[in-house]
Amino acid sequence: MYYFGLNFTMNLRKEKAARLKLVILDQMVKLIGSKSFDKIHVTEICKRTKISKVTLFKYFPAKEDMLMYYFRIWCLKRTVELRDKPKEGLSGITYLFDKLSEDFEAHPGIILSLFAYLSDLSRAPKPFPLKAEEKKLLFPEVADIHLVEILSLDQMMEKFALEAIFKKEITKSASTRDICNLLTTLFYGSIVSAHVNQVTMVKMFLRKNLEIVMKGLS
Repeated sequence: MYYFGLNFTMNLRKEKAARLKLVILDQMVKLIGSKSFDKIHVTEICKRTKISKVTLFKYFPAKEDMLMYYFRIWCLKRTVELRDKPKEGLSGITYLFDKLSEDFEAHPGIILSLFAYLSDLSRAPKPFPLKAEEKKLLFPEVADIHLVEILSLDQMMEKFALEAIFKKEITKSASTRDICNLLTTLFYGSIVSAHVNQVTMVKMFLRKNLEIVMKGLS
């Protein structure tokens, strides 16, 4: 790996490893569909990617790491999109909710399994690392992608909450942390509620929930 200003060159070994990790994730997403992640067996993923279990566990020591990898890439995509087309305050919060609803409609099994994993008391979820080579393969058109610092969901939500307060879209007296926690709770909870109640128009459902909450904060 070499760095020359904004230029980034991958060596073949690291590029091959990065490609394989992304292929594993892609096959996992295709396999799961609307099923639960628990129903997916590692052997199925290995068969599709033509690798051994030993190789798969080399990149993902625990099966659930694939869920966290998916979420880390989700955050990277949002970080890049927001850098190219900045949003502030309520507009930014709505953007995050819209992206979640779109991904839930496309990959319900992934999103529900991810949220279930995040709520598992026996685990302490940590962000799964995303290497420079993986970023470059995901965004080959972005010259400085290896330098982009991924914003977590919490960081993005806090930024937008602060901006919403500054723009007077939120006027209720409350700490930024409390507001951020409320919005994050709504973010996760709305998807679970949409699933339980078999909501078909998920984006509208999430937007309506957000609208009600924001009215209470303004």
